[in-house]
Amino acid sequence: MVSQEYTYVYAAVDVVSGKMDSLILPYVNSDCMQIFLDEVAARYPEERIIMIMDGAGWHYGKELLIPPNLRFVFLPPYSPELNPVEHLWEEIREKFFYNLVFDSLDALEDHLCDALRMMEFDTEKVRSIVAWPWIINALLN
Repeated sequence: MVSQEYTYVYAAVDVVSGKMDSLILPYVNSDCMQIFLDEVAARYPEERIIMIMDGAGWHYGKELLIPPNLRFVFLPPYSPELNPVEHLWEEIREKFFYNLVFDSLDALEDHLCDALRMMEFDTEKVRSIVAWPWIINALLN
């Protein structure tokens, strides 16, 4: 029997600048979400950050301690296509993982790190994917 292994990426994107921050973590749960939230808050201690969140269970955990410089805006149920970060996943799958098979989870994670790093350095590309006019207008008006 073939066993399956998983790894997960958490990401936040500034839709105005295209700046992206990501972490690869072993699970999608409230504990890993807390690690990600704390990391983003620590990277930008002087910024007030609004995160768009979908209906994933680990986004709502009562045990989550939301850092003081973060605020959540929750999308309507069953509408992940409204979350700009979801479109980054499409780009990463299409450009970096198309038709690839990996010998191990470590090899996949190495490749994933390279892909995320390339996206993080290409803020113009990220911005072109996530800076939808209605979001930019809502932020700047």
